[in-house]
Amino acid sequence: MPPPAPSEAENAAPPRPRGLAAAGKPDDPALLLKAVNTLAIVPKSARITTLGRKTYNVLLYQAQEQGLEHDVFRAPLDTLIKGLEFDSHDHALIKKHLRAMVSTTVEWQSPTTGEGSTWNVSGLLAHAKLSKEGGQVWVEWSYAVNLKQELLEPTVFARLRLEIISQLRSHAGVALYEICTRYKDIGRTARQAWRWWYPVLSGNPPSDKLAKLEYRIFKRDTLKPAIAEVSAITDIEVELVEHKQGRFIDEIQFRIAPKRQASLALTRPPQPVDLALVARAQRLGLGDEAAEDMVAVHGEDAFRAGLDSLERRMASSYPEPLRDPTRYLRALMPGEAARAQKRSAELEAEAASEAQAAGAGQGGRAEAPSPAARDLQAKRQARWLAEWTRRRHEQCAADIEALSTEAQRELEASLMAALQARKAHPSLTKRLAASGWQHPMVRHEMLRHFGAASYGPGWDQPSAEQLLAIAAEMGADKAGEER
Repeated sequence: MPPPAPSEAENAAPPRPRGLAAAGKPDDPALLLKAVNTLAIVPKSARITTLGRKTYNVLLYQAQEQGLEHDVFRAPLDTLIKGLEFDSHDHALIKKHLRAMVSTTVEWQSPTTGEGSTWNVSGLLAHAKLSKEGGQVWVEWSYAVNLKQELLEPTVFARLRLEIISQLRSHAGVALYEICTRYKDIGRTARQAWRWWYPVLSGNPPSDKLAKLEYRIFKRDTLKPAIAEVSAITDIEVELVEHKQGRFIDEIQFRIAPKRQASLALTRPPQPVDLALVARAQRLGLGDEAAEDMVAVHGEDAFRAGLDSLERRMASSYPEPLRDPTRYLRALMPGEAARAQKRSAELEAEAASEAQAAGAGQGGRAEAPSPAARDLQAKRQARWLAEWTRRRHEQCAADIEALSTEAQRELEASLMAALQARKAHPSLTKRLAASGWQHPMVRHEMLRHFGAASYGPGWDQPSAEQLLAIAAEMGADKAGEER
């Protein structure tokens, strides 16, 4: 049974004094009171990004500071967003985030069924406006009339530390922290169907893909990383609690415990959301969503170092101009190959575990995988990697063949210089000189030479998503053959 929803009296607070910090006391200016009905928002029309949610929290903090008597709220852009140069490209980025907050339709609901007294649907913002006054850029915004009172002076709420939220990378981490903070005094969240949690934590609107999503994929890609992130960074520790219906996971909830160590004194007002890296990536030709995703997975330091390498590569057109900055940068991110192998191994292990559990549920005895089963698993992973590598090499060869004859000759000359520099076996240089790069003895050398120069280091190492796609495809083909 789900725990009883806390009564409004447990979290009721006197009306917040106008002009004071969100906590209602001047000595704690870093606290945001976020209405319980705004914690488990479900997007209906577009994805909510991590930076978009963080920016929304800062806007809400500023609006609570200015007070309920205002219909429209205003603040200098540099108090909300930092890292932009305010040229047309950077303005396009902030306009994109503001546009998304106005146009994204969301359902506002409490994480506990029946806790909120009403259901609402609206945009995150009612309107937004940018204007330049006296050399300074200002943001103006407002909220839907049906939500304004509860947003600015909530009666049931979570007390959120925006300095903690600023350190979280993923949307799932931010959303999980906000929800668990609401229930940390109770010790656990309410139980909900795991499919209910998916749009709430991922920020993705419900779609046909959700109906096909398997719980183990959701757990591996969303739940585990978010729990690890929240437990490592914030002032609470979170544990997943699963509830089965028959043999399958049906509902989940989260157990919450405050950390033993003393909390840090976080009393600074919330800092502006940093869009500098995303803006820089966008100027280099990356999409902002791809940039945000890479920052979330790999961290700001690795992403910044990757942008430095990307800039150097784009400054050179040798052996040809860079075709795909996003693919090049993704290849530079650390641990992609190892992550692919780990995730494919997890996929196999989870499938084997489910099969064992099913056997135990039917009266069989669950046993550890035998040496033969482990050997079979290793062979499957090797086949997936071999198939991806074969396709990658074919694509690389097709890219070379698409070059002009003159460009191919220049490539052969640069390969010859590279072979001679590393003192390769004379038979290689002889075949290259006599038969060109397509000679069987030379072909793999040319693919490696061209691939590294054109696509970057790790060009022939699959990402986790690419390897899992191959695994799924080969599994489907095998199933089709068996039928």
